[in-house]
Amino acid sequence: MARPGPLPRRAGDPDPHGRAGNLGGTTTSDVTDLLTKAVASLGGSQRSGQIEMAEAVARAFETGEHLAVQAGTGTGKSLAYLVPAIARALEIDGPVVVSTATIALQRQLVDRDLPRLAEALAENLPRTPAFALLKGRGNYLCLNKIHNGAAAEPEDRPQEELFEPMATSALGRDVQRLIAWSSDTDTGDRDELTPGVPDRSWSQVSVSARECIGVSRCPFGTDCFAERAREKAGAADVVVTNHALLAIDAISDAAVLPEHRLLVVDEAHELVDRVTSVATGELSATSLGIAHRRAARLVDAELAQRLEAATATISWAIHDATPGRIDRLDDETATYLTALRDAAHRVRSAIDTSPSDPKAASARAEAVTALTDVADTASRILDSFVPAIPDRTDVVWLDHEDNRGNVRAVLRVAPLSVAALLRDRLFEHSTTVLTSATLTIGGTFDAMASAWGLSDEDTKWRGIDVGSPFEHAKSGILYVAAHLPPPGHRGSGAGGAESATFNAGAAESATFNAGAAESATFNNAEQLDEIAALVTAAGGRTLGLFSSMRAAKAAAEIMRERLDTPVLCQGEDTTSALVKRFAEDPETSLFGTLSLWQGVDVPGPSLSLVFIDRIPFPRPDDPLLTARQRAVAARGGNGFMAVAASHAALLLAQGAGRLLRTVEDRGVVAVLDSRMATARYSGYLRASLPPFWATTDRTRVREALQRLRDA
Repeated sequence: MARPGPLPRRAGDPDPHGRAGNLGGTTTSDVTDLLTKAVASLGGSQRSGQIEMAEAVARAFETGEHLAVQAGTGTGKSLAYLVPAIARALEIDGPVVVSTATIALQRQLVDRDLPRLAEALAENLPRTPAFALLKGRGNYLCLNKIHNGAAAEPEDRPQEELFEPMATSALGRDVQRLIAWSSDTDTGDRDELTPGVPDRSWSQVSVSARECIGVSRCPFGTDCFAERAREKAGAADVVVTNHALLAIDAISDAAVLPEHRLLVVDEAHELVDRVTSVATGELSATSLGIAHRRAARLVDAELAQRLEAATATISWAIHDATPGRIDRLDDETATYLTALRDAAHRVRSAIDTSPSDPKAASARAEAVTALTDVADTASRILDSFVPAIPDRTDVVWLDHEDNRGNVRAVLRVAPLSVAALLRDRLFEHSTTVLTSATLTIGGTFDAMASAWGLSDEDTKWRGIDVGSPFEHAKSGILYVAAHLPPPGHRGSGAGGAESATFNAGAAESATFNAGAAESATFNNAEQLDEIAALVTAAGGRTLGLFSSMRAAKAAAEIMRERLDTPVLCQGEDTTSALVKRFAEDPETSLFGTLSLWQGVDVPGPSLSLVFIDRIPFPRPDDPLLTARQRAVAARGGNGFMAVAASHAALLLAQGAGRLLRTVEDRGVVAVLDSRMATARYSGYLRASLPPFWATTDRTRVREALQRLRDA
């Protein structure tokens, strides 16, 4: 990637645009005035945390010091960073990039917040700010692929049939609809297609950035939807994107985002996982088969057969192998991977990528991309085993994924840490503001800063917690069911084998579950009794957060028999539809797992109880997190606290954050895991939660829920 130069100037440095002083003189007080005008114009009220955050963001943009901001729900953090971002972008005539983890927040920023801000501040800005939403190329229709009929994969219907008016397959109908839509849409953006289509259908009419043949060679280059989006982003003052594209921009040698020196990362607690996902390579029978089929028609039969044999052999090997982390690569698998790497490389080298015919060029670009991924991933897996275990930077593991009864074997390789990547490829080139409602783990920014790569002594950064407008101690109760036996224990006493969790050298199977048998769906009937009593006291109005889908489904079935109020369970409909039904009927409860921990926003009387079935430690067989824990322990640290407890603390904070969404909300967060009261690490976990009024008295909690129900 063509990287910009050093970080933005520090206070007092020469102006890179040739002007002296403060680039027009915008100060933190000026930003505060703009924020005040914006809030008043939008009909809101000023909040001290919002002002503090806006001033801190403006100061970071001026000094070049990275900033982490924890801003609780209700703070208005979007305006707190957008106002100084707009002011600074207009001042330096250069863009500010805003990255988010979710489509919902991207849409909120582009469709609501930014247009309203531009209108509210029109009289106070030198010109109207421009803004744009930029996604990866694969999110846009490819006109060349549509009109030149690039070949579909053989496992799909034949390409000729796809484009026939009488196509009868679901895939064919989807493609026909997408072709028609390509003539009507102004953006070609997949998110604007209603209703949507499956990934399999969309892939027939889109290409990735690496599969694109390029504007100069494409006959539709001047009309390309992706290029139009890039052009708009290149002229924008604020560019909204996602963490995945931000990661690709950082990892790739080609510029994906407009050149920028100022960056805001919202939902920053998701950044490490999203970057890790982008940096993860994988080999499966499906991906290998696609690579072979794309290449087979472009090279001679001998080369194609050699590649087919190599892909078949490794596919068979990983299908029969035992899932889990791989610390030592056996000679047989190493031989198979070497043969695959060499075969993919030879076939890739034999493909001529110079044809001017757009159809041929497109097919070759797709084949070369697939082969490059195979060769590079195989090579990366082989190279990862060269260093001794303590010195490795990549983790390799095998997954066996159950897809409706069919086992899909996937060999994956991922970075042990993305801290160095973020530090060297992101923070070295952009002054960055990282913000979220949950960034302090165990009461400090240390864990997040380390994961981001900011803890290096040469990297200047600071963290601030601007608080929340909520009075947590008056609005919410944190109830820990200390009388319940810890998960996995069949007895009735509290406690458990927590001592193993604090031993950095303990067996990983013990450290991750803190002595609990993670396979247990429920620890015993007492937890079910507790759930029934709490939901009854609340009159429904309950969000039940579970550490596994199996536990959520089992609880939902049992509660439907025991309760007089409706119970919904994740997976019975789309998550958005379930949340809508939950919000519309105060007597309804909704049970589910991970996406509900972070993605539910239901203010008002429909939600007065959030219960968490157990402390959400990672699975004891999670290959990446166990490897990270081992690496911390090898350096003399406490692997459990640095990895497992931090993971659990962040999820607990996210889950507890579902309760209070407005200043009028009231309710209870109930943790049905006695270790939250008895374990040595419980103080660390509780320090990560909002300062609710805490109790272990179940009678008082039920009475409080009944009062809320009857209010």
